Amino acid sequence: MKLAFTLSIKNIFGAKLRTFLNVFVLSFSFVVIIGLKGVMDGWDDQARRDSIDWQFGQGQLIHEDYDPLDSFTILDGKGPIPDDVSGLTPILVHQASIYPQGRMIGTIIKGIDPLQKSVLLPTQSLINSKFTFPVIIGKRMAESAKLSIGDEALIRWRDKNGTYDANRITIVDIFDSNVPAIDSGQIWMSIETLWQMTGLNNYASFFVAEKSYQHNPIQFWKFNSQEELLKPISVLVAQKNTSQSVIYFLLLTIALLAIFDTQVLSVFRRQSEIGTYIALGMTRQKVIGIFTFEGSLYSFLALILATIYGFPLLAWFAEVGFAVPPADQKMGIPVADTIFPIFGLKLVFGTIFLVLFTSTIVSFLPTRKISRLDPILALKGKKQ
Repeated sequence: MKLAFTLSIKNIFGAKLRTFLNVFVLSFSFVVIIGLKGVMDGWDDQARRDSIDWQFGQGQLIHEDYDPLDSFTILDGKGPIPDDVSGLTPILVHQASIYPQGRMIGTIIKGIDPLQKSVLLPTQSLINSKFTFPVIIGKRMAESAKLSIGDEALIRWRDKNGTYDANRITIVDIFDSNVPAIDSGQIWMSIETLWQMTGLNNYASFFVAEKSYQHNPIQFWKFNSQEELLKPISVLVAQKNTSQSVIYFLLLTIALLAIFDTQVLSVFRRQSEIGTYIALGMTRQKVIGIFTFEGSLYSFLALILATIYGFPLLAWFAEVGFAVPPADQKMGIPVADTIFPIFGLKLVFGTIFLVLFTSTIVSFLPTRKISRLDPILALKGKKQ
C-alpha cells in the first residue's frame, strides 16, 4: 500500500498541468453540484415553511364540494359550520368584483376570524376598524389593482339568493407574503362581515387547523394533513431536481472523461513500467490497484481544492442567497425574493461519495488492459 501511494503521488505530481486541470474541473463539479442542490433544498424548505405559516397551518378541513384549485366549486363548496370546531379557524370563500379607479377586477373574498392564530395573516387590522367594510390584501393584489393603505374601491357581489349588492371597501393593511395562493386576486375581511353581506350565516368553505386541533371524522368535511397539502410543492421541487440532474451529469461526465483519458494515456505510455512491475513479481491485481489508486487520488485532491475555494464561496452564497427574478416570483408557487441555500451534511457527504465512487470506477476501467498485458513484450517496449 505504501509503495502504491508513493508511486501514485510521484506520477500525479509529475504530470503538473494535466493533473491541475483534472483536479480543478473535478473540484468545480463538487462546488457547482453542492451549490445548485443547496438552492433547491433551500427553496423546498422556504416554500414549506411559508405555506404552513401563511396558508395551511397544521392542516385543513375542507368541505367535500369545495376544491381550492377549481373556481367553479366556490358557489356550492360551502356548508354550515359543525358543532365541534375547536382548534379550527373557519374561512368562507365568495366571488366578487371590485372597481378600483373605474377598472373592473374579478376577485375572491375570503372571510376569516380576525382573532385567529392559525396563520400569519395580519387579521388583527380588521378589529375595531372605523370603516364599514375594512379589508386586507397582499402585495401582489395591491400592485395589480394599484391600491394602497387607506384607498377605497367599489365592490359588487351576489348574496345567497343571487341578488347583486354593492358597497365600498377600504384597504386597512397590505401584507407581504411569498405565498401567491393567499394573495393574488384576493381580499380578506372579517367572516362576520362576509356573513352579513351574503346572508350565509355560520357557513364556511374550509377550516385551517391550529396545533391544538385533534381530528375526528365529520360528515361532509374531509381533512387534509400538512403532508397532503405540501405534496404539490414536493413534486415540483423533485421535478426541478430531475431537470438539474442533467447539469450534474454533464459536469461529472466532463470531469470523469478527463480522468478516463488520462488513465488510458497513462496505461498506454507506461507499458514498459507495468511490465517491469510484473517481471519483479508484483501481481497483476496489485499493478491494477496502483493505477486505480492513482486515478482515485484525483478526486481526493479535487476535494481538498474544492474545500479551499468552495467553502468560503458557498458560505458567502448561503449568506447573501440567490435572487429570484421577478418573473419566477409570479409562477403561482411560494417563491421568496431571495432563496437562501441549505447545505446539509447529507448533501455534502452524498456529493463527496458520489464523486469519489464514480472517479474510482472510471479510474479502474482503463486498467483492465493490464490483466491482458504480456510482460515480455512490454519490457521490450512493444505496444500492445
